[in-house]
Amino acid sequence: MLPMTESLLAPGVTLRAVQTKKFKTSLLAVTFVEPLTAEHAALNALLPKVLHRGTQAHPDMEALSAALDDLYGGTIQPILRKKGEVQCVGFWGSFLDDAFVPPETRILESAAALLGELVLAPAGEEGAFVPAYVDSEKKNLVDKIRAQLNDKLQYALSRLRGQMCAGEAYGLDKLGTEAAAQAITGQALYARYREMVEQAPVYLYYCGSADPARVEDAFRTAFAALPKTDRRPVPRTQVVEAPQGPVRRFQDAMDVGQGKLILGFRTGGGFRDRESIARGLLFNAVYGGTTTSKLFLNVREKLSLCYFASSSLAQNKGVLQVYSGVEFANFQKAEEEILAQLEACQKGAISQEEWEAARRSVMGSLRTTLDTQGRLEEYWLNRFVSGTDFAPEALAEAVGQVTLDQVVETAQKIRLDSIYTLRGKEG
Repeated sequence: MLPMTESLLAPGVTLRAVQTKKFKTSLLAVTFVEPLTAEHAALNALLPKVLHRGTQAHPDMEALSAALDDLYGGTIQPILRKKGEVQCVGFWGSFLDDAFVPPETRILESAAALLGELVLAPAGEEGAFVPAYVDSEKKNLVDKIRAQLNDKLQYALSRLRGQMCAGEAYGLDKLGTEAAAQAITGQALYARYREMVEQAPVYLYYCGSADPARVEDAFRTAFAALPKTDRRPVPRTQVVEAPQGPVRRFQDAMDVGQGKLILGFRTGGGFRDRESIARGLLFNAVYGGTTTSKLFLNVREKLSLCYFASSSLAQNKGVLQVYSGVEFANFQKAEEEILAQLEACQKGAISQEEWEAARRSVMGSLRTTLDTQGRLEEYWLNRFVSGTDFAPEALAEAVGQVTLDQVVETAQKIRLDSIYTLRGKEG
């Protein structure tokens, strides 16, 4: 298990440091954890893009690029993620690890300082961002929101979530709406920035070869200007355990050559502790999450009802989504077979071959998390947001202890909530 430490640098400011010498780069990240709301989604989506345009000491992209070049060609990227009903806003940076530079060169401290500078010393006059940066990135955000329509699968998944979870924050898009983005002013964006910096929980992350004491000193110095305020607790995701009525159907008609069939299920609760997450991951692998799953082998391969058929599990929210691409004439048959494969899981009709393949897939995926810095950072962000604290190796161990009966029990709690279809326009 990789050595790691977690420390509280200030109330509401958490640092996790993972110590390893297996990578040639070190990864640093800062994330502000916000509840996902209709009021703030677009503002929060725009903020890291504007902050990334420059700082007081490096007021434009050219100056920032030069500073990164001085750090052996490091990179810093703005990050916006949705975890259940939580919006994660911030930056992560990748830099040559200190183990591969001369002893007198201290990349960690300079990299952390630049990260802190982006967050705490944005370019612009006191109390305002550079207007040109706001206008430019606002246009980019509007274009990005509009462009979501071009990816028909992602559009269909978003439509299912928005309608199935109407009135729940999970139904909101992490980018916000086009109307909300268009309405953003520089003044409103700066006010949102100040509120976030002063009130949101902060999650700092490091993965590299430096010892924990040095990492803590570097981050303490870099983020010393964070306001010393009483920050909000980490927001939690609301779980709706069961459908609130009969199955609902939604559809859109567009000029498409391939239909999209999306089914949304409530799972009887969220998957938040190690054991329930392990069971959920194994169920999803058996049902539709892998190329050895029932959906892939039966609905797609054996019956050829779909171009693709897969499932994904939103652990914190307790929502299962099945997504497929189908010929328009096969909507009904595909739906029936997708539900038939769920029923097979609920009845325990899972072969030993299916079971062993699912277990290998889940455990292998968790172990390879340790081989990719980006996946490892996201894994620990998930743990922070969900309020849990177990390593990928511990979760893999829990997966190895799950029984087939426990997966069947998990499957039996799942209930169909909503069905969305994206169809072609007649004629």
